[in-house]
Amino acid sequence: MEKKKYFTVYRMAVVGLMSALVFACTFIHIDVPVPMSNKVMIHFGNIMSLLSALLFGPVTGGLSAGLGSAIYDLTDPVYAPEAWITFLMKFAMAWTAGMIAHSGKAHGEQKGKNILAAVCGAGTYVVLYGCKTLVMQRFVMGAVWQAVWPVVISKCSVSLFNAVLASVCSVALVELLRRPLTRAGVFDRLKER
Repeated sequence: MEKKKYFTVYRMAVVGLMSALVFACTFIHIDVPVPMSNKVMIHFGNIMSLLSALLFGPVTGGLSAGLGSAIYDLTDPVYAPEAWITFLMKFAMAWTAGMIAHSGKAHGEQKGKNILAAVCGAGTYVVLYGCKTLVMQRFVMGAVWQAVWPVVISKCSVSLFNAVLASVCSVALVELLRRPLTRAGVFDRLKER
């Protein structure tokens, strides 16, 4: 019996499409100035990151979230040096959401699991982002602790807002998109079921 390939041309096309949506939706943003730090932004990229994980699972979602976000970072000189870190953190966010949503043969079809998955995935990113900010501020830039905590708190506050927005919107979009994608045969072609 021939072993089925996971990375088919169809799956790579889905990763490319979802990465492009993550990239494009990250461009829709509002910059939020944070004292003593580079900028932070409210954006819609995390919605597409979580959506790709809820619809297509942990690996496809993780790659889509990581690639789309990292490519966006490469277009901005402020974010470009940390593009590899962004790839890892966004991959972890979507992988976490995809693992929960697709656990127990749920295939992202159970609304309760999708809500839990989106919240856990977005929460994973907030924690990772806070840790990265702390390490960068304290150990890379050499700031004193009294200067580090206000930056971490302000950046995590914006990240938490993004997390809530992404969780609510991605779960709503899954409910709207799953049936048309199923009728179009997208999931059958991916053979995740």
